[in-house]
This record gives sequence, C-alpha cells and structure tokens, in this order.
Amino acid sequence: MNAIEQFTHFIVEQNPQYTDLDATYLFNRVLARVGEDSPAAQNDILQCLDVLVDAGVTAGLSADTASARDALAADLMDLAVPAPSVVNAQFWNDYAQSPQQATDDFYALSRASNYIQTRAIARNIAFPVATDYGDLEITINLSKPEKDPRDIAAAAKMRATSYPACALCMSNEGYEGKPGKAARANHRIVRMTVGGKTWGFQYSPYAYFNEHAIFLDAVHEPMHISKQTFTNLLEIVTTLPHYFVGSNADLPIVGGSMLAHEHYQGGRHDFPMAKAPVERSIQLTGFSDVQAGIVHWPMSVIRLTAADPARLADCAERIRSVWADYSDASVNVRAHAADGTPHHTVTPIARRVGDNYQLDIVLRDNKTSTAYPDGIFHPHQDVQHIKRENIGLIEVMGLAILPARLKDELAEVRKYLLGEPNQMAPMHAAWADELKTRYTWNKDNAQTQLQRAVGLVFARVLEDAGVFKRDEAGQAAFARFVTALN
Repeated sequence: MNAIEQFTHFIVEQNPQYTDLDATYLFNRVLARVGEDSPAAQNDILQCLDVLVDAGVTAGLSADTASARDALAADLMDLAVPAPSVVNAQFWNDYAQSPQQATDDFYALSRASNYIQTRAIARNIAFPVATDYGDLEITINLSKPEKDPRDIAAAAKMRATSYPACALCMSNEGYEGKPGKAARANHRIVRMTVGGKTWGFQYSPYAYFNEHAIFLDAVHEPMHISKQTFTNLLEIVTTLPHYFVGSNADLPIVGGSMLAHEHYQGGRHDFPMAKAPVERSIQLTGFSDVQAGIVHWPMSVIRLTAADPARLADCAERIRSVWADYSDASVNVRAHAADGTPHHTVTPIARRVGDNYQLDIVLRDNKTSTAYPDGIFHPHQDVQHIKRENIGLIEVMGLAILPARLKDELAEVRKYLLGEPNQMAPMHAAWADELKTRYTWNKDNAQTQLQRAVGLVFARVLEDAGVFKRDEAGQAAFARFVTALN
C-alpha cells in the first residue's frame, strides 16, 4: 500500500458518506491534488498527510509556502470529513442520546480531521504552580506557527478583501485559505440556537485546554456584554451541562483579541478560579434565592449560584449595570473618561454545579494613566518581561498563556542562575538577580524553582488586573461596591 492508497482507505473509514465502491473515485481525487508519484505508506495518518503534501509540492501542484501547504493539507482532509449538513445531523442525533456523546464525537472528528492541530498543541510547555490562590496553570504557547515571510510578502501584493470578515465568521467553513487567511476546507461548525438567534459551535484549532470550544454569533458584529450575554451563557450550559462557557470583556485592554465578532469560549476543563472558594458571603437585596459571595482570587470576582437561570441573569445584570457607572477615586476606579467613554465592564463565566447554575462575574477596568500607560489594571511594567499581553477570559480563570519567546529566554535565565555562560535578555535581569539572592540554585532544583517563580509572577499579573486589591484598602473598597449593589 502506498500513501495515496493509505489515505484513500482512511477517507472511506472516516467519512460515512463513502463506501468501498467510492475508493477508485477518491484515489483519483487525491491523485489530482498530489501527483502520480506516491510516497510509501506511513506509520499514521498525519505522517501520511505530510508526505502527500510534500508530494504535491514536488509535483508543482502546490507552492512551497506555509499557507499553500496548509491549504493542500486541509483540502485533502476535507475529503475525510462529512459535509456540514451531515455533521450537524449527526451531532443532534447523538445529542438525543447524550449531550456528552454529541460533543465527544464532534471533538473526535475535529481531531481526526487535523482541524484541531494536535501535533502543534503537543509542543506547548505546561506546568502547575502552587500559590496562595491554589494551583495556577502555566503554559508557554508554542503551537501557533511562525508566519512564513513568503506569505507575508504575497499578502502585501494581494488585493484586500473582506471575505471572510474575520477568523470567527461562519463563512470560514470550507474556505480555501490564502496568505493572511487560514485554510478551513476541513472546518465544520455545528449550528445551535442561542437567545433566539443562530449561533455556531466549533473547536479551537490551537486549543489552550481540554475540548476548547468557541461559540460564535452567525452575524459579524462586535462583542457586547449585557443581560443577554448572561442569558446566552446560561442557555449554553443548559444545552451542554458538562461544559463551562464564558465571555471575554467587551472593551480594549481588558478584552480578548477578537472584539470585532461576538463569541464565547467554553469547554471541558476545571479552571483554578472555578476551584477557588468563596471567602465572604454577601447579600443582594431582592435576590434571596441567589447565593452570592466574593471569591478568594487575585482578581475581583463575585460568584452567584441559583437554581433558576433567569434569576441568575437578573442578578448578574444588577452587578454589571451598577459597576458600569461606579467610581471610587480612593482606589483609582473611575467609570468613565472625561468624554464619557466607558472604562468598566465584566468578564462573566457560567457553569453547572449539580442541579444549580453558577456565574462568576469578574469586574474589569481599562483605564490608563501616566504611571501605567498600558492600563492601571493590566500587567504592570515590572512583570511585563514575563507577560505584557492583555489578560483575557482564559487567563482570568487562572491559565497563563505565555509567549513563545519565553522558552529560550527562560533557558538563558536558568543558566544565569546556575552561574553558567548565558545570553540572558536584559529585561529579565532585575528579576533574575532577585531570584539569585532569594534561593539557592543547583542543577537539581533550577527547573522546578524557575517554573515556580514564573507562576508567582503570573499570580502578580492577575493581582495587577484586579480592580479591588487584596490589601486592606482594596477590600474595604470592594465592600463599599457591594453596599452600592443594594
């Protein structure tokens, strides 16, 4: 068996639309994409895909650039993925048996089709770090590929188009791709109703956690946090009770990287924040049926739990609307700029806890100042050598997504701490000097101690992002805000 025959067999096995009677047809469709000089069969189907892409490049049927190779790989895998209508029908047929069965099968399909980049994700570095807030999860993100300079040059020469409008639009389903816009021939989206509107459910190609899902509005419109957001999140966890779902904030600095398209993220993962206990119960007037409390967390979080999701959404809206106009100059909290531009919003996260529903409402403020031009409640300058990017939904919940540069940079810091020749970046010098003084370093403990130090920096990053600090003044200010809710 050669690689084309191997891949043809995989298509027939994977795609229920085909049978053995289709094998010759499929063999020829693969042949047309990669040429007639087939390589030998491989140990697994992803290796087979790699050598077929190489064959297509060698045959002159694909350019030898990252985007062209990705497009060919997606086009080949598309043959193994059922049509969107079939995928949707199968999902909802499975759902009638079990919501978990439906997501299990859809997730397996997204992995098998190489839409979820399992090999790239496996390159990420991940480790837990114990802190005063529980075990934070630290990742150095190595999964997303570097941009090919040839693709950058090609994109600069191409006529700009608005299709698809962004990477989250449903129009990406089946899109061929080009420099600057990812290939999505093997991409499938499950349609669902959320808040009376059509939404899509898909998985993230470069997942940060288990079953990292994205829920996206069928309409390309900006993110906006309102009562409807809370209702939508609670409806999704009603539909998929084994998943959590949350929304990034809807303002720059405190929001995520995709503010142009309304979407949420969810999945099957217990984040550190979900495990954090309520440290102080609070009473909210008119909501005796809602348990409320302040969470022991570096950021400012109010947790709401109730049996009735409608009551929970009403309570969350009370918090959001009061926070939107709330100011406390004593702790540098101001709701609006002089021109009326809002500074306040929330990051909400929904989950099921037994028969109850739970919402964590994280207070956010995107105000800047001369002292903190990147954001008063953003990683401060002294920790930006580790993390300078925005703190979005995933990091709010305690999973650090640290830049790929740190893999090599921390290796040099480790050498410095061990007294070895190194090329440590100057921005790490002050931190490394402090670590060298504080701890004893040897080859046996260096890696573990350095990872813990990175985790403690991330805890500080989250404290920087907290609007009411963990000190006496901050907690007194938090109590004043709670009073304002009643």
